[in-house]
Amino acid sequence: MANLIVRNIDDEIANALKMRASRHGISAEAERRRILEQVLMRPQRRPFLEVLNQIPDVGTDEDFARIQDQHAANPLD
Repeated sequence: MANLIVRNIDDEIANALKMRASRHGISAEAERRRILEQVLMRPQRRPFLEVLNQIPDVGTDEDFARIQDQHAANPLD
């Protein structure tokens, strides 16, 4: 197992970490391990552009042309 040292942590953050560990009933060190594991080991979300690029090309813009209803009432009248 590796050791990890983090220096120059703001006192407010260090105190918040201790309080969080206390609420969870574990040591501050165990809480740090838990936070790192939760953040770094969770599945990564795919970028929106990547998802968008994987959508198949199913037609042209004309397939989705808007048809104006000439008989509909004008909502501004």
